[in-house]
Amino acid sequence: MDTCKAETALDILVGKWKHKILFQLTKHEVLRFNELKRAIPGITQKMLTVQLRELEAEGIVGRKVYSQIPPKVEYSITEYGKTLQPILEAMHDWSEKHIERMNAQYVEAQVQQS
Repeated sequence: MDTCKAETALDILVGKWKHKILFQLTKHEVLRFNELKRAIPGITQKMLTVQLRELEAEGIVGRKVYSQIPPKVEYSITEYGKTLQPILEAMHDWSEKHIERMNAQYVEAQVQQS
């Protein structure tokens, strides 16, 4: 039986925060936990930890721990995770076109009401 395999990708990417985390790590390559938290307004420490652990478990995000005091932990996108970049870029491009389309429809509706 054929099933839609996009479900697997969506399970990994869906949520309010994962795409924002991936965007920041793609943009900056390596970020410490607090840098990542500051770059994503509204995310809690607990939620960032949970999302990073899930992305790490999938092999999308790498975590490097330095044994020093205070502890230093850096996050980055793995080589495997970088294979998601074309998908994320395509979603970004589609979203821009969709927003433009919705704005044009709104303007058209306003003109028709006048």
